[in-house]
Amino acid sequence: MAEAGNPNSSKPVLVTGATGYIGGRLVPRLIERGYRVRCLVRSPRKLEARPWAQSERVEIVEGDLSEPEGLAEAITGCGVGFYLVHSMLAAGDDFADRDRRLAKNFATAAGEAGLEQIVYLGGLGEMGPELSEHLRSRREVEHVLAGGGVPVTTLRAAVILGSGSASFEVLRYLVERLPVMVTPRWVRTECQPIAVRDVLGYLTGVIGRPEAVGRSFDIGGPEVHEYLELMRLMQRALKLPRRLILPVPILTPKLSAYWIHLVTPISSRIARPLAEGMRNRVVARENDIRGIVPQELIPAERAIELALARVEAQDVETIWSAAGVIEGDPDWAGGTVYEDITEIEIDADAHSVFRAVQRVGGGHGWYALDWLWQIRGWMDRLVGGPGLRRGRRDPETVGYGEALDFWRVVEFEQDRRLGLRAEMKVPGEALLRFDVTPKDDGGGSILKQTALFRPKGLLGLAYWYAVLPLHGPVFRGMTRGICRAAEKLAAESQPDQSQHDEARPADA
Repeated sequence: MAEAGNPNSSKPVLVTGATGYIGGRLVPRLIERGYRVRCLVRSPRKLEARPWAQSERVEIVEGDLSEPEGLAEAITGCGVGFYLVHSMLAAGDDFADRDRRLAKNFATAAGEAGLEQIVYLGGLGEMGPELSEHLRSRREVEHVLAGGGVPVTTLRAAVILGSGSASFEVLRYLVERLPVMVTPRWVRTECQPIAVRDVLGYLTGVIGRPEAVGRSFDIGGPEVHEYLELMRLMQRALKLPRRLILPVPILTPKLSAYWIHLVTPISSRIARPLAEGMRNRVVARENDIRGIVPQELIPAERAIELALARVEAQDVETIWSAAGVIEGDPDWAGGTVYEDITEIEIDADAHSVFRAVQRVGGGHGWYALDWLWQIRGWMDRLVGGPGLRRGRRDPETVGYGEALDFWRVVEFEQDRRLGLRAEMKVPGEALLRFDVTPKDDGGGSILKQTALFRPKGLLGLAYWYAVLPLHGPVFRGMTRGICRAAEKLAAESQPDQSQHDEARPADA
């Protein structure tokens, strides 16, 4: 095994889950420390928008842990492997079974490839009959990974506080939106939250350390809090009036999940295992990791402030909604496909038009009739869909695989095409596509906006014809709004020369 603290002479570090919340932050930290990194990902296109993906120290390899053939070859040559895969975002209720299968495939391949150390980020929680299925699954993955013959270093964390994390988003939205909260009894459960940057410090710190190999460690911040106290810390950080919180015994995890789904961006599918896990006390039983990887731990209040500052600055590095399986584009062959096409000529270059297109959704809105989009978002939340509250990671740019309100980016060609697949609850498959083409005479661009819908059954047909009258004001209004924004952006990119000259002394 490579000597700890000497990364430049070590083998590449393997990272699975690089498209996820923790993995997407871990890779650039490894690069900063001098490591070479190999990212094993199901969909390499999801990394195209990450600045670090272009680093000469990064190698991106396509691979699917659910398909064991070829995994060992993809891992061969690496020394340490990070296992940061979790199936809670996958469709269906069998995430625990899927997690076991994926972990077994990885453990087998790691053994065949001669990997020297596996580092796994698991979950805190005492084993026993009361342990939630979510936390029990994390613990089972530890044992499965160890079964492949490669020594495993497990770091068990509870609530991770960082901009864009699921736990942070639940906490923030509950406090922001509800001056009075009727909550389950779990608000009195103790937990030991940890700042995301401290998690990354521990993950990078155990690489190649003999005293960490083959051991499990509980990791947490410097303080233990009840969830109620975390809500109070969030309230103060947001500078909001004191919230009235009323714990009651009647809210089951299922009801709690629906409540979280309606109030926060988190779907009920993800909220339920989170709510079930909150019933368990998740506090570190030992602090051995602090002697192996010493670092100044960030208190929860400061971690919340740092995360909110990132949100305010629109500088969120990774976000929970970008993780998970990204299905392919709908197969439009066969069946009846309805389409609505709008074209408009815009007096702006293709780059400016595409910049305006990329701004759709999130804080910018949808350029026209935002109140209708808000109503549609609320309707979607009520029936279990993501709604508009999921927002977007960055207000100006998007990348393949990212969530954008209740859409998912499934096509992305810079300055040419943006394709969004609907993840809202609809009786069919829907795609919204924007194509930008420079005019032949060089005097501007043409924006073509296409809405495609393949209905499922009579309900799908009824849905299409019910919303068809709204397409005119919504989609035509959207293209006109994009036109105005693009022409403004084009004008701003070519400032008057006199203004440029006046600004030069100040800029210098």
